[in-house]
Parts: sequence; C-alpha cells; structure tokens
Amino acid sequence: MSIPWEMEVEKRKDELLQTAMRFLSIPSVKDEAHASPGAPFGPEIQRAMQFVVDECRKMGLAVRELDGYAAHAEMGQGEELVGILCHVDVVPPGEGWTTPPFQPAIRHGKLYARGALDDKGPTIAAMYAVKIIKELGLPLSRRVRLIFGGDEESGWKCMERYFAEEEMPTFGFAPDAVFPMISAEKGILDVHMAYRPTSEEGNTPPSLRLVSFQAGQRLNMVPAEATAVVTGDGEVLGRLKRRFEMDVVRPGRGKLAQIGGQLTLTCYGKAAHGMEPEKGVNAGLMMAHFLRNEPFSGPDKGFLDALVQAFYGDFHGTSLGIAYADDVTGPLTVNLGLIQYTHDDNTPEGKLGMTIRYPVTTPFEETMEKLRSGAARWGLDIASYTNKEPHHVDTEHFLVKTLRRVYEEHTGLDSTPLSIGGGTYARTLKAGVAFGPLFPGREETAHQVNEYIHVDDLLKATAIYAHAIYELAR
Repeated sequence: MSIPWEMEVEKRKDELLQTAMRFLSIPSVKDEAHASPGAPFGPEIQRAMQFVVDECRKMGLAVRELDGYAAHAEMGQGEELVGILCHVDVVPPGEGWTTPPFQPAIRHGKLYARGALDDKGPTIAAMYAVKIIKELGLPLSRRVRLIFGGDEESGWKCMERYFAEEEMPTFGFAPDAVFPMISAEKGILDVHMAYRPTSEEGNTPPSLRLVSFQAGQRLNMVPAEATAVVTGDGEVLGRLKRRFEMDVVRPGRGKLAQIGGQLTLTCYGKAAHGMEPEKGVNAGLMMAHFLRNEPFSGPDKGFLDALVQAFYGDFHGTSLGIAYADDVTGPLTVNLGLIQYTHDDNTPEGKLGMTIRYPVTTPFEETMEKLRSGAARWGLDIASYTNKEPHHVDTEHFLVKTLRRVYEEHTGLDSTPLSIGGGTYARTLKAGVAFGPLFPGREETAHQVNEYIHVDDLLKATAIYAHAIYELAR
C-alpha cells in the first residue's frame, strides 16, 4: 500500500499549526513552589499536560492520566506496543527574545517559541502522525501509544512514576533530537558541589568582598547571565568599576550599577544546551575569570579560583581529572549550569551544579573517585548526585532498520545512526531511539533564545513519523 504521507499532512497543515501555537503559548516551565495534588510540577505544566490529553481525546484515542506526572493516549490492538515518548515541559526562556517566548510567531517560514523544537512542536507532530493513521483506518497488529511526561527537563520523576505503573513498550522512539536518529546516548551525571572555604586568611581586611555571585537556572543549560555584588574600599572599587566598564560594558557584554560602596556587576554570555557547552558562553565563568585577580578575601578568592581553574575553557573535565572518550559516543563533557555564592556575613557559602555527559564505556566508579579527588583540590565537595546510565540500541535491531528505511525514503539522505550527549526519553525504553525532528544542516536552537523550528521541517517530520509509526505497528 502506497500512502502519500506528505499529502495527508498538507491536508491538515493549518489545523496542525494552530494546535501547535496554542500548545506553545502555555508557559510550561517547572514550578514546584506552586505544586499541588494533580499538578506535581506546577500549574502550567499541568495545563500543558491537560492540553495534549484533551486533544488526544478529540482524536478518539484511549487516554490515561497519572496524577499530573504523565499521561498516555493509545490506539490499535495487539499484545506488542509501540511507544512514542514526548514531553510537555520546557526550560526557562531567558531574556533577549525578539518576540515573547510564549507568544508563538511565524516569521520567514520559522515557528518561534520556547519549546518549538524541544519538545512541544515535535509532540504535536507525533500526535498528528497518529491522527493521520487513525483517520485513514490503517490496519495495525501492534498498539500505538503516545506517552507524555511533565518533568523531562529536570528530574524525570514523570517517567519514574509512569513506568512504575505501566508496561514497557516493545520498542519506540522519542521525537526529541535530530535526524537521522540517535541510537546511543551518553550517561548523564548531575552533580551538586559545596564550596568549603578555610577560615578568613590573615588579619588585614580585604580590599574587596564578594557579597554574592549568581549564575544559571538549570544544570542542562549554559548560563547566559551572571551577577556579582562587590563591596570594598573606594579607590579599589573605583578601579574595578572602570575596568568592568571598559572590558565588559562597552563591548556590550554586561552592565553595572553602583549604590554607595556597592557594585552590582552583570555579565552576558550565550545560552546553549548543557550537552554541548562549547556552543555557548558561560556567563558565570566569564565573570569569575574577570574578577579572579582582584584583591578579594581568602574565601572569595578561593571560590573564584576554583571556578576558573576547574572549569574555565575546559568542556571535557580535564582539569577535574575525569576526561574520557570512546568511539561510540565521543568525549565526556562538563557543563557548569548553576553557580551560587554568598558572603554577606562571616560565613561564606558556595554551591555549584553541573551536568556531566559521559561515554557509554566510561568506568563510572573510577570516574566518581577522580571527580571527588580532583574537586577537593579547590575546596569542592560532592554534596549529592544523580546518575542516568548510558543507552545504546544495536544497529541491526528491527526498530533501527525500520526507521532508517523510512527516513531514507523520505529524504534520500544517509541514515547512519548518531550518538549524543543529551538525554531523551528513549533511554527509558529497553529498545528506544531518538528520532528527529532536527534535520541535518539545520541550526540547533533548543534551550536557546529565539528557539525555532522551520515550518516545512515540522510538516515533513510529521509525515516521517506517520510513516514510521505505521511501519512499526502494521
């Protein structure tokens, strides 16, 4: 049976885009401060979850909701199950958008909004792929299930809850990465460290004090902004102010404000996904590098030195002693996503949060020991960590071979599977890969300001998903 998948998508183009834009207008950022029963990740994520559930009901799919953690929508019959795993949450939008991040806009053939690429646009594509199969009445021998989570961008509590109660799909994919597909994902080690300074050094008061230092919102984002509050002697503070104005403010990389003997310094970097920190500019490390040679107190100087010596310009953990690479997934990467420091009394306190993406063959326990000893050189202790194991599906698996064939048929491009440092829901499956929606040569804008997806790419991905789901479930 030859089905004109692109034509079927074109028939539903306007409806698909309108649905996507309504979905993207929901600011579904995690907000545990306002969590409640049925909305464990905050009211906006629950509103986004309810949106996809309601849309799936309209499509005639059988729906189950799991107390706001997750939900699914199913069609078809059979003992085996094809899973399509999507998420409704997004990372914080950050500043500097051309148009508001939750007011979706189409400009020059691109759909702009937070979540347009990661992962709300692709979620709608997957939903409409299932809708097309259902409306065409195509015969299936396996069930097809859309699975929606609400906590992909941080703790994955959604999938923990879901798979504690629901069956494991026979195989499936997550529309949450790049084409042709991702068959291997690095391990994800999220680490929180505490800075343990020694007591104040010497009897002479320092010329400057680092009252506070703040950068970043999420471990899996390169911090795009950092703020430091500094107090000190008038002459020394004046020199710092002039240097900051010359080196940072005038080139447009920051701003400053002064109230009496207190300076508030702000640096601007560039956001990027934490799996590829080299694609961003870490504003926190930029600030630390600027401040490190100023005459700060022992603990303040120690904190700045720790940031610079352990992390500045080093994306692969070389300074920490944990650098490693393999032929399957490439090199280990480190993104310092959270930096916090306070010293407004006699008890300075520093906290760091980082995500480490490590290759599939990494000796994990050995790496942890190296990390502990390496960090200790700068007064850093591991306070807590979470670990997601690496994931790999063999290229001879039916899932991989089927998706490769479909992708090649629609694009004529090479379908050799790739590996990434990111973590997608595919790793929650025993046999799962990440499949699109970003096509080769397109700009990766996930987690960045002015995130977008090409409208034509969204439609083409929908056709590929429909064809792929049908081939997997027929």
